[in-house]
Amino acid sequence: MEALLYISVFIIAIAIALFVIYVIITLKSTTKTLEQTSATIKSLEVQMKGITTESEQLLKKTNALADDVQRKSDSLQVLFDSSKDLGESLKSVNQSVRQVTTKVNAETSRNAETVSQAIQWGQAVLDFYTKFKQRKQQLEQKHSREEL
Repeated sequence: MEALLYISVFIIAIAIALFVIYVIITLKSTTKTLEQTSATIKSLEVQMKGITTESEQLLKKTNALADDVQRKSDSLQVLFDSSKDLGESLKSVNQSVRQVTTKVNAETSRNAETVSQAIQWGQAVLDFYTKFKQRKQQLEQKHSREEL
């Protein structure tokens, strides 16, 4: 029975030794994994610093660009306001021209007969003057021939 006790203790010792060896192998493997993870994290930290720096620069440039666009937009607003004022002025001029045209058409319609008569009288006076001038020239030519 004592032999059985020794064998049991020996088996337990071997089991504990195997367990310790397995734990040591596992811990070494875990240590390597943790070291790799630590190196990866350090690498990521360096990369994140670079990305952060680039992101900050990009953000500054974006803000500067947004400010520039805002300034240019504000300066264009003046142009659009001027265009609007010009459009309103042209609209006002067009309305004035329409009113004048309407008045001229109304006056022309009212005075069409009078204007027609005035033109006829003017034509008659012009015809009379032209005939008078022609007769005068004919008479002068006739007198100058008689004198010769």
